[in-house]
Amino acid sequence: MKLSEELIYRGFTAETTIKNPEDLDTRESKKFYWGADPSADSLTIGNLAALMMCACFVRHGYEPYLLVGGATGQIGDPKENGERDLKSLEEVEHNKKCIKQQVEQVIVKATEMASLGPRPAGPSPWVAGASPRAAALRIPSSKPSSVALTMVDNYDWFKDINYLSFLREIGKNFSMTQLLDRQFVQNRIGAGGSGISYAEFSYTLIQGYDFLHLYREYGVALQLCGADQYGNCTSGIHLISKLENATADVWSTPLVIDPVTGKKFGKSEGNAIWLAASDNGSGNYTSIYDFYQFWMNQSDAAVENLLKIYTLLEPAEIDEILACHKEQPELRIAQKALARGVTTVVHGAGAAEAVENLSETLFSRETDFSEFSEDELTEFSAYLPVIAKGAMLVDALAETGLAESKKKAREFIAQGAISINGTKVSDDLAVNQTAIIKKGKNKFAIVK
Repeated sequence: MKLSEELIYRGFTAETTIKNPEDLDTRESKKFYWGADPSADSLTIGNLAALMMCACFVRHGYEPYLLVGGATGQIGDPKENGERDLKSLEEVEHNKKCIKQQVEQVIVKATEMASLGPRPAGPSPWVAGASPRAAALRIPSSKPSSVALTMVDNYDWFKDINYLSFLREIGKNFSMTQLLDRQFVQNRIGAGGSGISYAEFSYTLIQGYDFLHLYREYGVALQLCGADQYGNCTSGIHLISKLENATADVWSTPLVIDPVTGKKFGKSEGNAIWLAASDNGSGNYTSIYDFYQFWMNQSDAAVENLLKIYTLLEPAEIDEILACHKEQPELRIAQKALARGVTTVVHGAGAAEAVENLSETLFSRETDFSEFSEDELTEFSAYLPVIAKGAMLVDALAETGLAESKKKAREFIAQGAISINGTKVSDDLAVNQTAIIKKGKNKFAIVK
């Protein structure tokens, strides 16, 4: 499958300056850049969709330049509905380090895994029978990367730029009419708008300069982005055309929309699923278990598109999975393939297998939670929240995140939604024994 064909198949096509997608297959300069601002210390699954598109380009021979915006992160990408709060310089620096690590990790995994080729014929691993209890629960160490990528930080070139020089070289090449026509500006200054600061209004010039700099320094003539960034990206095309008398292009991918809520997959909507599996200091993380369960809970209507976007499965494999799923939808074969595929890309094959085995065990009707050994619960605790023995149940629910508050914890207990080692409880009590607490259908915590 050619690059242009795979981009179309996986749905990585939105606004672009490239009239014929097939031009990407024979493009002379095979370099691109994609950027992310360090507005948090973890990326989300919304960012992951764009990274999967980037990995697609890399697999087809493109050289990636991955930009983390140490400069733009100090201002903030303009939102549609209001001004962003400025991050401290220390917070920007912390976020930057975390984001760089995640970007590199995902691109490398999504490229190297795909290079292994299609899976061998035979029963699909996600259709197989019950998994052994607590097997392979440790994450193996990663292997050295063989993917060549260049990480850049726009603070490195902006820290020495003179303000007057920037206005003369860059600002002079944009008309106010051109800038005011941007949709996010119209939303902010129009009737009922919240207004916009000069800093955020200038963001598009700064991002445009990034593209110009990368073109001059590295010969990068293609920028990849999410559809919401397309307008900002065209500023770079404008500068390269005017100042270098050269042609550059932008290729964007649609934002991924949750078909149930109608909201995009991202932190601004308050429904963030983070790529970080542990807390880097801000609470922006999603445990590997919860990450896996998010994909397991996707609807049948959404799962086909999500398999194409977020996994490395070949078209023939996806067709086979969907056919099997249609025959036995109660087995959730497609959701299992999706959950395993995405978790493998983000957290590694060992973690994906482990959390899959753990899920099979926790949801099995034959499982007697009281029979788990201390060693098994220690293995489980790598993926589930843990609290020490002796805590009151209400406190345990609140502290492990199974309840948003102690008030909600009491409500859950009263509603019969809480069980300890498989036995429902109706009152607050001290949990003095090693146990598994369960809330509802798929939320668990370990007491040990």
